[in-house]
Amino acid sequence: MQLFGKYRNWLMLLFLGLGILWIYISRTSTQNSTTSAISQPYKGFLAPDFELATTSGEIIRLSELRGKAIILNFWASWCPPCRAEMPAIEAVHQAYQDQGLVVLGINATNQDQVSQVNEYTDKLELSFQILFDTSGIAQDVYPVSALPTTYFIDREGIIREVVIGGPMAEALLQIHTESILAEGD
Repeated sequence: MQLFGKYRNWLMLLFLGLGILWIYISRTSTQNSTTSAISQPYKGFLAPDFELATTSGEIIRLSELRGKAIILNFWASWCPPCRAEMPAIEAVHQAYQDQGLVVLGINATNQDQVSQVNEYTDKLELSFQILFDTSGIAQDVYPVSALPTTYFIDREGIIREVVIGGPMAEALLQIHTESILAEGD
């Protein structure tokens, strides 16, 4: 026991040195970090990809819209806040579409009826794309816990803002839209 006490400080220094060496060897280089390329449905991450059909049957793949600023708005025709913010979303779409803005209204069709969706969008004369999430796959990829939920995605495909609930005022939509249009310029 006396022998161990004599070398105890040296053993502790040896283990400390080995620990520091292990940390140094196993570190991750910040230059090789993929944080911005990781696909997660949260602010600061690459927007997860999905494919959904439009009202005309055309398939839209989110990743194919890279280079454009995107507003993803999850909604349903039976949702009063969703209905209340649709005119503001249409106004922002009209005002910024020539600057590279794409608005995708993702209808929670697994909780809605196509006939009601079509009736409502026709009544408002919405000019942006309405996508049908019939299986709820987009709502699974993006953690939609309440309707409406809106994602603002910049030209690089990075989620810059998430707004849960609504209705959003047109001014707030404009602020977030101008921000995502400016990113990547």
